[in-house]
Amino acid sequence: MVESVALQADVGDIESLATGLNLVWMLTVTFLIFFMHAGFAMLEAGQVRSKNVANQLTKNMLTWAVGILVFVAIGMGIANNVGTILGGGSGASPLTQFGLDPSVEMAELLFSAVFAMTAATIVSGAVAGRAKLRAYVAYTFLLAAVIYPVVAGMVWYAPGADVPILESLGFADFAGGMVVHGVGGVAGLTAAWIIGARMDKYGDDGSVNIIPGHSLTFAVLGTLILCFGWFGFNVGTAALVIDTGEFVLGDFAIVGRVAIVTALGMGLGALGASTVSLAMNGKVDTLYVANGMLAGLVGVTGPTDLITPVGAIAIGFLAGAQLPLVFKLVDEKLKIDDVCAVFPVHGTAGMLGLLIYPLWSVEGTAIGSGVIAGGLLSIEASAFAPQFVGVAVITIWTVAATAAVWSAFKVIGQARVTPDHERDGLDLAEHGVDTYPEFGQPDIAADGSGTGNVVQTDGGESDLRTDGGTSTSASSDELEMVTAIIRPDRLGAVKQSLAEIGAPSLTVTNVSGRGSQPAKRGQWRGEKYTVDLHQKIKIECVVADIPADEVVDAIADAANTGEPGDGKIFVLPVADAYQVRTGKTGTEAV
Repeated sequence: MVESVALQADVGDIESLATGLNLVWMLTVTFLIFFMHAGFAMLEAGQVRSKNVANQLTKNMLTWAVGILVFVAIGMGIANNVGTILGGGSGASPLTQFGLDPSVEMAELLFSAVFAMTAATIVSGAVAGRAKLRAYVAYTFLLAAVIYPVVAGMVWYAPGADVPILESLGFADFAGGMVVHGVGGVAGLTAAWIIGARMDKYGDDGSVNIIPGHSLTFAVLGTLILCFGWFGFNVGTAALVIDTGEFVLGDFAIVGRVAIVTALGMGLGALGASTVSLAMNGKVDTLYVANGMLAGLVGVTGPTDLITPVGAIAIGFLAGAQLPLVFKLVDEKLKIDDVCAVFPVHGTAGMLGLLIYPLWSVEGTAIGSGVIAGGLLSIEASAFAPQFVGVAVITIWTVAATAAVWSAFKVIGQARVTPDHERDGLDLAEHGVDTYPEFGQPDIAADGSGTGNVVQTDGGESDLRTDGGTSTSASSDELEMVTAIIRPDRLGAVKQSLAEIGAPSLTVTNVSGRGSQPAKRGQWRGEKYTVDLHQKIKIECVVADIPADEVVDAIADAANTGEPGDGKIFVLPVADAYQVRTGKTGTEAV
């Protein structure tokens, strides 16, 4: 009897240990998937113009803030209901998850939530630069509450039923190639189509204007963060540390293959996009390489547990290779302004992987058999039809639901910002902030030097008069304006140089222009563009007490780099001046 009690205690301890290990693993990969939001934020911020960066970052944060609440309160219950009802069982209350076990089942709920939020955040990249924040947040609410849960319920969740309806037909999507990424990519394309292109994206003659994003650095950083988090996506889904029923290693039997399939898909996606980019443009486009890595990952995500490493090589390469072609089709032929290329990265790449995976399936008589090795009469050949059905059903539902929502926003005038707000940038219009406050902000030196109207002297710092230079007995009756066009990075040195000669008062304007500096040629996703209007700083300084030639010399010495594009300085006579505060005129006003 004593031995029996001891054995039961040992079994209980083992069960607790197994549960703890599984829980730690699940939470670890959940946190890893959550970190992908940092990747999406950086990737999307890098692909938009500088005046829309804060808006894009805010959307990514609010996607989680709104989505997690909505999915936990409504979405998970809807997914369970849809899966149960369509699977032949009886539905449950949408709020039944609040009665879950506080440990494992609640962790599983969070694990489901991070998948849902990934689908939601993809959409923000497609409608960047013109969608109203309130419209995007409202759509995120509906996607997390209904649109995504319906898809997840048809494929993954069926409490009280045998299997979800699409799974019962043979449709396989292991880690969300279509359920998560396909939904996000299709929804993003649909929303971008309904809302319309950014201003000046397409000419009246149908020509396409290239609008480069503001930071390739951000885009690549975001890509690599996403690649890191993706191992949580795929490997996390594949692995169960211990099967508590038999106290043996769980799905770790395939975890190694899933990990290598994920890594290969990532790398071959970059190679596929690079190859096509090189063939199309004669150069390997950096952004295509980054987007190709993600497309390759999306391609292997759906069948990640069902394909061989050889299959990952093939699917990853094809998913990356289709990216430039599909983007060009969407951008130039369909005239849909998908800013961050979410459809070719997440939509068609996810579809491709799920549709062709039977060619390299491991479900045959031998690992790696697939249709290619086993022929059209092999077991794997029967998997094609269910995959086409599943992809079609999910696509139709996502397009219909998304089009209905954004069309409603458009009808009531809430889909996109006003032309003036779009022209000024969504950072100011929607948030009242300037992500890069180089100019025009109070108490901020444009160059960050902090020198302002302070000049270094032998006795330390001394304040100078804010209007004009220091008074001299040899005052001139003439007013002259010195106008200089210089490189932006020389502004700090010029300000300091002017302060040292006693001429701190100046007006600074951000301008662009064309002179002797050669035009620059660049490309954005393989499309070439020319920049012949270079960013410059315009400095205007009206002087009376200080000779204009001294001001010219001070600016020239500080602005000179010895390279074309250093700028020019002009000296013009000023007929008169008027000081608003005091009413003084002429030299007294200066």
